[in-house]
Amino acid sequence: MHEEEAFRKSFDYKLARRILVYVKPYRLPVALALICLLLGTLAAATTPLFLRYAIDHAIVPTQSIELIERYRLLLIISGLFLLVRIFDFCVNYAQTYLINWVGQHILYDLRSQIFAKLQKLHLGFYDKNPVGRLMTRITSDVDAINQFITGGLVGLAADMFLLIGLMSFMLALNWKLALVAFTIMPLLLGVTSWIRAGMRDAYRAMRLRLARLNANLQENLAGVQTTQLFGREEKNNQKFNQLSLDLTYAWVQIIHWFALFFPVVGFLGELAVAMVLWYGGGQVVQQAITLGLLVAFVDYVRQFFQPLQDISDKFNIFQAAMASAERIFGLLDTPEEVDDKPAAKPVTRFRGDIAFEDVWFAYGRRGEPKPDGLMPPNTTRAELDASAPEAIKTPASQAGFSEWDWVLRGVSFRIRPGEKVALVGATGAGKTSVISLVARFYDVQQGSVKIDGFDVRDYAQRDLRRAIGIVMQDPFLFSGSIEDNLRLGDLQISDARIREVCEFVGVHDFVSSLSQGYATHLHERGGGVSTGQKQLLALARAILHNPDILLILDEATANVDSETEAKIQGALWRVMQGRTSIIIAHRLSTIRNVDRILVFRKGKLVEEGSHEELLGKSGYYAKLYELQYAHG
Repeated sequence: MHEEEAFRKSFDYKLARRILVYVKPYRLPVALALICLLLGTLAAATTPLFLRYAIDHAIVPTQSIELIERYRLLLIISGLFLLVRIFDFCVNYAQTYLINWVGQHILYDLRSQIFAKLQKLHLGFYDKNPVGRLMTRITSDVDAINQFITGGLVGLAADMFLLIGLMSFMLALNWKLALVAFTIMPLLLGVTSWIRAGMRDAYRAMRLRLARLNANLQENLAGVQTTQLFGREEKNNQKFNQLSLDLTYAWVQIIHWFALFFPVVGFLGELAVAMVLWYGGGQVVQQAITLGLLVAFVDYVRQFFQPLQDISDKFNIFQAAMASAERIFGLLDTPEEVDDKPAAKPVTRFRGDIAFEDVWFAYGRRGEPKPDGLMPPNTTRAELDASAPEAIKTPASQAGFSEWDWVLRGVSFRIRPGEKVALVGATGAGKTSVISLVARFYDVQQGSVKIDGFDVRDYAQRDLRRAIGIVMQDPFLFSGSIEDNLRLGDLQISDARIREVCEFVGVHDFVSSLSQGYATHLHERGGGVSTGQKQLLALARAILHNPDILLILDEATANVDSETEAKIQGALWRVMQGRTSIIIAHRLSTIRNVDRILVFRKGKLVEEGSHEELLGKSGYYAKLYELQYAHG
């Protein structure tokens, strides 16, 4: 994970071209910025000429001129010089404003595109990718792209324009002095290449160690309760401090190269000035050139080395941008494994007829973390569909599939409209996966999951999930008011409807007791309310959005006490009347009151029937009930 942060290429033309695609909508402001940049370069390149003219024609004139005429000439030259500098100020302001305006709009476009992509990716992607890394893509990585455009490309263009302009003026003024100044270039290139290589390695080490530090910080903040519970504060401090010290040493190494780079380049620039003074001074003594020309040339040489320093420094911007671009485009190019068909069926209303037909499902191979997709590596969807049935049914042809960690194995069952069904089984039996497949959070490898006779893959995902009410065991509440969490942006839900539903599930009295009622602000993940209260609010939210077609409950009362459970059981069963309901059951009251129980063991459906029927069989359910449910 962390090695990814240390990208080795300093520049990648394919990535750069992809970045420039985001510049196309802003061609006009970019073109205006480049024009301003060119005008500013010309203004900067002409300023030494004012020095030359003032020295040769007013300060040390080559012919006899009256004193008052010399003062008048100096005033004119100074005024023109100020006008050029004012012009330079204006075009530089315009260029800086325009290019940063473009950069910020590109940042907005990238952030919006990445966020939209993250919203579309299936849950299997998040099983593998930590949230902290994904947040880095939309923050610091996007900012690196902005630096690449505003400081990297535009800065490089500015430096190149200035270098070309200065070299042209220097060669036009005196090509011999220009060649003397340019003799230092091979030495400068050799030294800067050596320093740049060291700086590149130092930056790579810094990014790698920074990624490790951030990962450790995120992990410790997320698990602070466990840390305090087991008294690991001191050990975690030691590990964090070591990682922080490693990062400090990496930054010290970067500072070493920076401290070496700028003085060396500055010294070589002064060496070039000394060579020009020595050779040009002799030319002035011999009256081959004027003093004004020599002074102007020294100014050109000093200006010449500044963009050379900047160009070398652009290397770090380019490398950081290439690393960030590879990660951003890698995310944007991630296939949406669970996507809508071109002619996806819209959902108006479900009867609630659910059928699993020979469903085989796995999150990934044995020993692997859950992958970004559900297919075997290097296998296309078509190849998978063609080979999966034979691979499963014929042991001799299971190449590539026998290594998969199957969660569901050939599961088939049907739930009739309006039927209430409980799923029971030991941990890891595949119960939660059944619910995830009905809501199409994942796609099956073989078989099909159907609602009302059509495969869930035929429906539009947005419509499908709107028709399904899900209350998870650990409900998620957003930061914001209770009302916002219940309404979730649906302005058609009236305040009266919210109150009615909350009274229905028994949470209204709790909300009313708060100082601001339904306007009470919740902290991140619903901080400030108990787990049971979050469970009740999540149940109210599911009912409020009217899942009158299908309601799926994932142990909705798992985290509430007996008194609270009794309070909502009546409402819960009333809500399920007339709705197809699937419940992952752990409590005795739930098991006894459903129409049918599906018993899972190691990914297989081993028994089904009512509570009494299954007990009468004295099979796996009876043993499970005796061990797990009899005292529930």
